[in-house]
Amino acid sequence: MEQRIGPIIQPLQGAAADPAFVPGITGPRPGEPEETATVETEETAVAEEAPEEPALPEEAEAEAVPEEEETPVDGPVFEAADRRARIVADARGVRLSLDEEACEFRWDEIGAVETETARFGKRFTVTVHTPDRRWYPIEIEAPARARFTEWESQLDAVLDAYFEDGEEPEESKDA
Repeated sequence: MEQRIGPIIQPLQGAAADPAFVPGITGPRPGEPEETATVETEETAVAEEAPEEPALPEEAEAEAVPEEEETPVDGPVFEAADRRARIVADARGVRLSLDEEACEFRWDEIGAVETETARFGKRFTVTVHTPDRRWYPIEIEAPARARFTEWESQLDAVLDAYFEDGEEPEESKDA
């Protein structure tokens, strides 16, 4: 019969031992062999010596512009922002951003949009709910509490124009 002297435990790697570790992005940790570090530096040195690509002609630059900037929005648009957060709701959907993080929801991905104002203070909260029971709140600090009613009416206009809440239109009920 075989007996184990001790448990066979693999050494901890990655985020379990180092919360700042991101595979492929962070450099080698002190416990890694030096070969890996030298290979990476040689590859980056070769990449730095490579000649730059020629500039695109004006026609190609015009095609490289993202579609979102090319298509004008004809209907209502809601936009609110402060020093960190921003929300934009238009014909394409709802876009939330906080610092460098951003997310975008098309109208068919949204189950509900909820707004809330702080009882005290100047925080306006918009929460986007998805059909899979996830929600994404964002708080925007208003310059004055009077902006709350303006933002509410602008957001309601956008929701009325683009958001379909699953109810049938009046015309199809009669038919």
